[in-house]
Amino acid sequence: MFRRTFWFTAGAAAGVWATTKVNRKIQQLTPESLAAQAANKAIEAGHRLKDFALDVRAGMVQREAELGEALGLDAPPPGDRELPEPRRAALGPTPHKTTTTFSARPTRPISYNRNEDH
Repeated sequence: MFRRTFWFTAGAAAGVWATTKVNRKIQQLTPESLAAQAANKAIEAGHRLKDFALDVRAGMVQREAELGEALGLDAPPPGDRELPEPRRAALGPTPHKTTTTFSARPTRPISYNRNEDH
């Protein structure tokens, strides 16, 4: 008698466990749940991409500082020199070409229409 009760209880527990598992899986496969999962994955991927971009930017800034230090670009220029005055163009008359050429034969207007009969 005890043996039958044990197996009956074990079977009922297995049935409840399997039913619960199946119901959870069915809930996960509904369109609303799939859409929510996809949205969560997209948000997570966006955060990862943003973190990657920030890491790349920090690495770029660090590398630029290293290169600037190695090449001496960050150091102030030697001495206390100022930049020279900018050059100014001379204000005066500029020579213009005033010759005119005339043709003996008058020219007719050029037509660029390919469909026109000649």
